[in-house]
Amino acid sequence: MTSNNFRRHSRLGTALAALALGLGTAVIANPAAAQRASGTFKPSGRVLLSVGEGQMVSLPQAISDVWTSNPSVADVHVTNSRQINLFGKEAGEATVIATSASGAVVYSTNVRVSQNITSVDAMLKAAMPESNISITNVGQMAVLNGTVASPEDSAQAETLVRALLNPGVNTAEPGAILKIFPVNRLRTATPLQVALRVKIAEVNRSVLKEVGFNLLGSNSSGFSIAQGEGIFVPPAGEAADPASYGAILRSATGTTIGLAKNILGLDLISRLQLAETDGLVTTLAEPTLTALSGETASFLAGGEFPVPISQSLGSVTIEYKQYGVGLAFTPYVLADGRISMRVRPEVSELSAEGSIRLNGFNVPALTTRRAETTVELGSGQSFMIAGLLRNTNTNNIDKAPFLGDIPILGALFRSTSYRRQETELVIIVTPYLVRPVSGRLASPVDGFRAPTDVQRILGNKTYTGSSAPVAVAPVAGAASAAPGFKM
Repeated sequence: MTSNNFRRHSRLGTALAALALGLGTAVIANPAAAQRASGTFKPSGRVLLSVGEGQMVSLPQAISDVWTSNPSVADVHVTNSRQINLFGKEAGEATVIATSASGAVVYSTNVRVSQNITSVDAMLKAAMPESNISITNVGQMAVLNGTVASPEDSAQAETLVRALLNPGVNTAEPGAILKIFPVNRLRTATPLQVALRVKIAEVNRSVLKEVGFNLLGSNSSGFSIAQGEGIFVPPAGEAADPASYGAILRSATGTTIGLAKNILGLDLISRLQLAETDGLVTTLAEPTLTALSGETASFLAGGEFPVPISQSLGSVTIEYKQYGVGLAFTPYVLADGRISMRVRPEVSELSAEGSIRLNGFNVPALTTRRAETTVELGSGQSFMIAGLLRNTNTNNIDKAPFLGDIPILGALFRSTSYRRQETELVIIVTPYLVRPVSGRLASPVDGFRAPTDVQRILGNKTYTGSSAPVAVAPVAGAASAAPGFKM
């Protein structure tokens, strides 16, 4: 306080003391006054001031005493008996109570002095006029509450508050000593939605080479010899037809070279089987799914196949298993605009390999490519969450014991089979922060027209129409429509 305030308080205190001595009996004789004097009072009001900022308070009645709990934080200047001025000196809290001559509380409040809160509010309103942000300072903590348009605005508001409340401190430097620590509790005005695009690409190449020699020989005395796969011969008990006897049955795959001859009284039928298969299979699936932040979304484009389940008393029930292109993910949009998500893409298809027959039912097997993980990345950024490089080689030799090991001639008694399989698989995820659009969205059937009878019969057309407009690909942080977009 100033010296004038101290002298005024001394005079008021002296007058009140003399009044109490002169009317001591009357004060003690008043039970209500005694109860008020021995009671407690806690201020419920609140005043927020910045360092160096003042505020004038007009009182409803005259006061005789003013008290502040922490003069180094918030001080009081008494202009007259019905007007006081509060001003902040340094960051902290203080309590101010003003009472009348009778001891009644005329004015009371809790004064909180912080670092440039008013200027920070003005700066935030100027920088982000569409946002509604309030700052509450408690000690060395500044809590930001309200709503903003996007996570980018939330991060920008926190950066501004951090810099304004810590003048002279490089807040971008790691380990910088801050005077005030901002706590970001801002929320977005509209719910955030995330569109996830998954690309599953697979290349599967298989090579199969087979070289086999089949030999069958017999004579009239009943002696016979055979090696390799079976060769077509006349059924037993039927007369040999010179036109068909010794005919070489062609293999289902590859090339067959055959020879039938009577040598030294022995009818010989031989076949050289040469086969090579080179196959290439590519799989590409690009499912896209949109979900609200914090919610789980799932997607399946495929079907279900029945699986028989044996029950008691010989009964059989049917259970259906799903297959196809599936996707499930749960996104969480963080305060800085980054996206943390749990993702589970899957591509499965029916396969004859591994299928079984159960109770008269053929149960197919599934070839599945699946991944499940949690990643964090920004809007428009991509991550390869799974990858596979597989190379399998198999070499089989079928031969007659001892005979297959004879040099040169042993080739007549053995067959070789070589198989190689190469697989390359990658799964890439790309999330986007998206908003709904008001315009019309493109779809695959836009522009399609069914042909007329004249176009179908004379023009040999199965469809007609014009190409559909290409939808705009999403841009990181921009409004777009996720499903149906093209890159």
